[in-house]
Amino acid sequence: MTSPAFAPLSSPIGFYPVVHDAAWVQRLLDWGVRTVQLRIKTAGHTPAEIEREVRAAVEAGKQVPGAQVFINDHWPLALAAGAYGVHLGQEDLDTADLAALRSAGVRLGLSTHTPAELARAKAVQPSYLAIGPIYPTTLKVMPYAPVGLTQLKEWALLAAPYPVVAIGGISLERLPGVLACGVDGVAVVSAVTLAENPQQAALEGLRLAAR
Repeated sequence: MTSPAFAPLSSPIGFYPVVHDAAWVQRLLDWGVRTVQLRIKTAGHTPAEIEREVRAAVEAGKQVPGAQVFINDHWPLALAAGAYGVHLGQEDLDTADLAALRSAGVRLGLSTHTPAELARAKAVQPSYLAIGPIYPTTLKVMPYAPVGLTQLKEWALLAAPYPVVAIGGISLERLPGVLACGVDGVAVVSAVTLAENPQQAALEGLRLAAR
């Protein structure tokens, strides 16, 4: 049986930085970025610290018209804070209270790495689907081979009618080529946070994604 659909996105995703704390979320919103993800890992943080970061990120998004701030993984905290959206992995589909998220109007993004995972995620009727890693990434060990641009183009068609976000090893130089594959958004991590001039990188990302 197909699940009821999650609420659609308020606006196209475009340039989509993924950052590790609420201060980065605030900074990016100040620079004009409108879709941001807080991905704070449990290791090295107390539950109280994680809750503070989630609340601060959600609050920052609420102050900016048109902001789409997604919380990665920590869906109970996101739900309690009144988050705009959450982003979950395949393993979270077994445990997350999707009905509670859906009824609260929370937008849902889901990670996928294979056509089988795409099909499983589509059945949930999320707000968007993420496909990756597009390129090799050094940020975390991935059990999946890079998708590459040729497969991305094919899988983006399989994902229809849901918006597609490409993620994994995407630099600003690679961004136009990724967008040319028919995706709706491009998620970047180190392209902004590790840039020599993060604000300049963010503005350039916005410019490239707006073409």
